[in-house]
Amino acid sequence: MTEQSTDLRETVRRRYAAAAVKVTEGGTACCGPEPVEVDENFGSTLYAADDREALPAAAVAASLGCGNPTAVAELREGERVLDLGSGGGIDVLLSARRVGPTGKAYGLDMTDEMLALALANTAKAGATNVEFLKGTIEAVPLPANTVDVVISNCVINLSTDKPAVFAEMFRVLKPGGRIGVSDVVADDSLAPEQRGERGDYVGCIAGALSFAEYREGLQAAGFTDISTTPTHAVANGMHSAIIRAAKPAAGPVIATASATGDSCCGVTACCTSAEQSADPSVTVSEAKNAAGCACQS
Repeated sequence: MTEQSTDLRETVRRRYAAAAVKVTEGGTACCGPEPVEVDENFGSTLYAADDREALPAAAVAASLGCGNPTAVAELREGERVLDLGSGGGIDVLLSARRVGPTGKAYGLDMTDEMLALALANTAKAGATNVEFLKGTIEAVPLPANTVDVVISNCVINLSTDKPAVFAEMFRVLKPGGRIGVSDVVADDSLAPEQRGERGDYVGCIAGALSFAEYREGLQAAGFTDISTTPTHAVANGMHSAIIRAAKPAAGPVIATASATGDSCCGVTACCTSAEQSADPSVTVSEAKNAAGCACQS
């Protein structure tokens, strides 16, 4: 990571740490915490009233996003969901309600103050199918093929290494998994310096990708069925947008044999104690099942 990237990440961390502290300290006031965002383009006003009323006030007050990814991701009972940049936990808690007791919602954040606030909000909400992780969205601390859905609310634009974020999203998703992201996106006609003129990096503007750059980045990571849909303007030529994409489902593995005859069905050393999947992202059983392999022992 370059010195400039490190400085930008620290600036982002300080901003969100201060927001968490503001909400936490506000929670001792008679009327509860004040929202950290009052702009109509960002914050809790972008959620339905029913959603806001069902959550702890501090989770709602800490909302800094530009949309409602839990709504656009169309979450289903029993799914596992990962929220990148989970903040005070609003999207994780909403996700946990949607996936139900047989599902699970993970939240990932790099800021200790936000993680502490999210844990407090989880306790107040009584949510038991929730887990918060400390880390960066460029290096998600989860194994490959772990979750069904990745969501994020106005956080990816803050990353200084967006290709790494897209690669991590693809890695942790199960085959056939999907993303439902809210983010700030720029018109294709705006150069990076023009985006910087419209707002700073920590304000979610200067670091935003264009629509074309977003699609190209997701395609390069392996995603398909990509769509980018603007919802409302946040600055001249800058939009809050819904981004959807999918990780291709595991296709049939074509059985092949090596010169030594020790490979079939996507598995090396087939039917021996040393057998391994040729694709490290899938298990031996998954490779065999996908191929309908006769060698199942």
